[in-house]
Amino acid sequence: MKIFTASQIKACDEFTIKNEPISSVFLMERAAEKCVDYLAKKIDYHQKIYLFCGNGNNGGDGFAIARLLYYLCYDVTVFIDQSNQVFSNDATENFNRLKEISGVLIKDFSEVSTVLFEPDSVIIDALFGSGLNRNIEGKLATLIHQLNQIEACKISIDIPSGIFADKIIDKDSTVFKAKETLSFQFYKKAFLHPETGIFCGEIHLLDIGLHPDFTESTLVKDFIIDEEIIKTIYRPREEFSHKGNFGKSYIIAGSYGKIGAAVLATKAALKSGSGLTFCVSADCGYSVLQTNCVEAMFMSFGNYFCEKIEINDDATFGIGPGFGTEEISEKALINFLKSKKLPLVLDADALNLLSKNTENLKFIPENSIITPHPKEFARLFGVTSNSFERLELAKIKSKELNIYIVLKDHHTQIVTPNGDVFYNITGNSGLAKGGSGDVLLGIITSLLAQNYTPKDAAIFGVWLHGCAADFAAKKYSKEAMQPTDVIESLSEVFKSLS
Repeated sequence: MKIFTASQIKACDEFTIKNEPISSVFLMERAAEKCVDYLAKKIDYHQKIYLFCGNGNNGGDGFAIARLLYYLCYDVTVFIDQSNQVFSNDATENFNRLKEISGVLIKDFSEVSTVLFEPDSVIIDALFGSGLNRNIEGKLATLIHQLNQIEACKISIDIPSGIFADKIIDKDSTVFKAKETLSFQFYKKAFLHPETGIFCGEIHLLDIGLHPDFTESTLVKDFIIDEEIIKTIYRPREEFSHKGNFGKSYIIAGSYGKIGAAVLATKAALKSGSGLTFCVSADCGYSVLQTNCVEAMFMSFGNYFCEKIEINDDATFGIGPGFGTEEISEKALINFLKSKKLPLVLDADALNLLSKNTENLKFIPENSIITPHPKEFARLFGVTSNSFERLELAKIKSKELNIYIVLKDHHTQIVTPNGDVFYNITGNSGLAKGGSGDVLLGIITSLLAQNYTPKDAAIFGVWLHGCAADFAAKKYSKEAMQPTDVIESLSEVFKSLS
């Protein structure tokens, strides 16, 4: 799924109006109908609904929603700025239609403090849409602060008021904090970054029938990893195949005290389809690895820490989980990278060792995949102020080094050397546990070994990892689920794909 900027979404509206053709006010009505269809399934008739409407088209959406909810016999109250009733053209038309309904109360923003909001009340934010380009100040900022303190179900239309669709907000910005956001047709970048996504709650995309010709023909650089993309990547197994068809994975991981990381990465590689899997680790972990990963073969790289990594051009290497940061291991890693030409996967301690001297980054083979979390990324490439800046720096470094960067976050981003970004929306906070990254490395290494391209291995691997975590959370809860549960849940994901 493509992610459009605010200006592209506006252009899509205009294209639809011209080419469907349809009037702008009728397109607004269609959007309002979709919102009401969703709200009617969620809200009981005894719940009171309070809509807060601005002067632009987002407010026009709110006026239309209020009217349609009233027709369904809901108790609706609308708040506006009565001292400034200069609305956009479409908002004016919907406001005039709303005023004709005597059963809908229209109050001023200043009257909020006089209302007793019940805990099951529904507050709908239709103050500012995705066209907002300035910080909210004055009485509207005061209003939003008041609304944020009220205990009620809070829903934003299009985007929470105060957020910019495509960029970071100031730390002291005033933003409506929604429990749910009803967005029209497309994700916005702001939904996907932690600094802004935290205000959006659960995202629901409503198809309002924007013209498909615009969607198909407009070029973008940002995408959501959806089922359509996954279907183009996933390759079901042919019946007449053998283990040699599915690659050879070398998991270079584990050291004294960190053998568990090697177990997780190796099990994940096995569970995600690797034809032959080798765990290359420390002798001190031999019994643990052979007991826990019976399908994998063990190879030694040293007694307690990595002393040397042997080159094998027939294998795909995944390096880093529990690898250790000792000087001897650093030397072994750099010597290996200097000799290795084929793409591989680097994570955790492998990245930490590279960050000691960033000149060594040039030894990463082209088209390799690295999977840093935010702190690892900062050690490698420098500190950034926020996730938007981090993403821009990742684009630069991905192109510069000709590698794929998997920026691990709540919505992990896969950055390609040509500047495309793929956001993952599977997964949950149950992955916020030590060992989750080890599992991801094993999955991506396995896919790369199975001859998925580096781009497809990264995209599919991150999606698989998140999907398996969603299955695990349903079974065990986000709190109780463990990385081993994610590995076991991979089977559920593959079953769902076929």
